[in-house]
Amino acid sequence: MKTAILTDSTAYLPKALRDELNIFMIPLSVIFGEDAYREELDITMKEFYAKVNEGGKLPTTSQPVIGHFVEMYEQIAKEYDAVIGIYLSSGISGTYQSSMTAADMVDGLDVYSFDTEVSCAPQAFYVLRAVEMAKQGKQPGEIMAELTEMKKWTKAYFMVDDLNHLKRGGRLSGAQALIGGLLQVKPILHFEEKVIVPFEKIRTSKKALKRIGDLFEEDYNEGSKLQAVIIHANREDDARQWVTDLKKRFPNAEFGISSFGPVIATHLGEGALAMGWTKKG
Repeated sequence: MKTAILTDSTAYLPKALRDELNIFMIPLSVIFGEDAYREELDITMKEFYAKVNEGGKLPTTSQPVIGHFVEMYEQIAKEYDAVIGIYLSSGISGTYQSSMTAADMVDGLDVYSFDTEVSCAPQAFYVLRAVEMAKQGKQPGEIMAELTEMKKWTKAYFMVDDLNHLKRGGRLSGAQALIGGLLQVKPILHFEEKVIVPFEKIRTSKKALKRIGDLFEEDYNEGSKLQAVIIHANREDDARQWVTDLKKRFPNAEFGISSFGPVIATHLGEGALAMGWTKKG
């Protein structure tokens, strides 16, 4: 059985890598006024921040429509027997649900959908593992089982500069956002039961980043080879400095840098930083 791997744009895998590994991608969109832009296709990060900083009403986001999934499945069915779709958390987007609804509308293709319960670079960990297994000729059921197992050791923690973005978009409760603003804290956030919730309240950005490093150290000290990624929202210099510091502290781990694309940056706001990691396969 020939199995294709599909993901949505919020995995933020570079196009060159997607092309090299034959990864299919379906985009989410960011909306300014009446204009919708498919991320990774119609708008770059630089263009996104330029529009945001022009002022006016902040953008909104939208998931792929079911029809786009049907078109994607029909395209994939021309060359593949099955497709495994790997998506951002169903707790913050309807993309996963739409993928399953569309599956019933296509013949000649076995469709599997996987809810990573995270997003961004940690989501990409699952995608790359699935690609690796598909190239080895593993069956879809085996790949799905491995992805489920990965949830036990794949983690992500992040810090935002302004909780109001998450509050406005409904990704964090208003009460939690209000408390954060009043106390001037920099809470560490994470995904729990598919939604974004505070993990710990920290007073400063510096202490928040150190605490995330301490959380990584707990897994690092268990002895497994870890791969980690620092994700930033228009803070590349800070992200690179954090990687430099982490490499000194954890010389046996593998570190990379990624960014929050337009859709996720809409909800987190400029200045967000995150760290995600998993065991290296």
